[in-house]
Amino acid sequence: MTTQSTGSNSDRVIIFDTTLRDGEQSPGATMTFEEKLEVADLLDALGVDVIEAGFPIASEGDFEAVSAIAKRVKRASVCGLARAAFKDIDRAGEALKSAVRPRIHTFISTSPLHMKYKLQKDPEEVFQLVSAQVSRARNWVDDVEWSAEDGTRTEMDFLCRCVEAAIKAGATTINIPDTVGYTTPEEYEYIFRTVRERVPNSDKAIFSVHCHNDLGLAVANTLAGLKGGARQIECTINGIGERAGNAALEEVVMALRTRADVLPYTNNIETSMLTRASKLVSAVTSFPVQYNKAIVGRNAFAHESGIHQDGMLKNAQTYEIMTPESVGVSKTSLVMGKHSGRNAFRSKLKEMGYELGENALEDAFKRFKDLADKKKIVYDEDIEALVDDEIGHAGERITVEALTVIAGTMGPQTATLTLDIDGNHVTKQATGNGPVDAIFNAIHALVPHSATLELYQVHAVTEGTDAQAEVSIRLTEEGKSVTAKGADPDTLVASARAYIAALNKLMVKRLKTKPEAMTGTAS
Repeated sequence: MTTQSTGSNSDRVIIFDTTLRDGEQSPGATMTFEEKLEVADLLDALGVDVIEAGFPIASEGDFEAVSAIAKRVKRASVCGLARAAFKDIDRAGEALKSAVRPRIHTFISTSPLHMKYKLQKDPEEVFQLVSAQVSRARNWVDDVEWSAEDGTRTEMDFLCRCVEAAIKAGATTINIPDTVGYTTPEEYEYIFRTVRERVPNSDKAIFSVHCHNDLGLAVANTLAGLKGGARQIECTINGIGERAGNAALEEVVMALRTRADVLPYTNNIETSMLTRASKLVSAVTSFPVQYNKAIVGRNAFAHESGIHQDGMLKNAQTYEIMTPESVGVSKTSLVMGKHSGRNAFRSKLKEMGYELGENALEDAFKRFKDLADKKKIVYDEDIEALVDDEIGHAGERITVEALTVIAGTMGPQTATLTLDIDGNHVTKQATGNGPVDAIFNAIHALVPHSATLELYQVHAVTEGTDAQAEVSIRLTEEGKSVTAKGADPDTLVASARAYIAALNKLMVKRLKTKPEAMTGTAS
């Protein structure tokens, strides 16, 4: 369900998503080239107006990703970040050459603290750079955004001078970010209102909010900025970003949609895709979404209290201020179990948005029946994890055929693993410091490689001791990084499947640069 576009153009809010730039700056949230393209495609389909694709000067990989996204995205504006340095701006301009609607976002610190300690420049030097950096960016693109880094701790007179100079030099968007999550809603609204009133040419630019969540006020401050006259919101999927993160796109958008009576602003986001976007970003970054996360958390539409359940049965509006369907969550959960047939399974998959071919359906159904024999109730989340795992592993050269693990207080732990490598079954027994280590040692013996394990993460798909485990693995080899997942009621099997899935991805990357055969060693 799309947010309704009613009202005048003055109430239209531009949604600027910086998941691929500020979001990726979260420690551990680095995405691969292919993952960035996948996220960009979904953001474009979601209805985001501006996609900040990266920081082109940061690395060759960032430059290539921004360039590829610029070529790929046809609806949204594609934006690249640049500091005040001309080499940064030129690099961003080069990366955006193929964009249908390119934007350069250039920034400089304006607070006394940042100017003194970070830039080591006096205010007059900074002021002179504002016009220079915007003018340089305008040589590349018509759409230039200028940001006053640490704007909420900047002296008002100096902030107004810089904003006026940026607009005069050609900036079309002015961003006053709460870089360190320091401000409060009333203060932020006042800043925008004051700057817009005092700067003579403020009507020639769109003002933008960019709020960090260090005090848990990012969304509240964002909405306050709109009241102060801002008409662009900078946000990220799941609120990921530096330190405590950014304002979450899904929270801001649903606040505008649900409380249009007091927040009469419109946007073009297709809200029914919010949950899908959340899950994709969570998967590619391996950042789990907290269960009680607003809008997209697993418990956002869950009710356990007897009083709440009674109210929900009588009228859903007693405890739900928005419908699950409005954000892409199924309204009801069809309970699936071992007595469910193939047609019921196919119908359930269709309801959940999956269209599988006959072979893929048969494989998924077999795994579903195996899972149903082990669990009393198979939840939607179980089926989703099972099918996503099946799809993600389809066509792999290496698969897990059998695994036996001996573990306990008397070590060392032992794993006997059988893999199918290009149609050949190979088996190896290995020991390790714990069952997972033993499994990974067996894999290494069967599939020799130099990859480094950077992430091993386990979480339960549903509640209960019989819940499926979903394991995320990140491997890095010669600068190439891949992330993969595996799901199974047995955590150790899920671990093996995830590791093998990551190795399959590494093989694809390896073969692109140096073709070589993959062989196995039988014991």
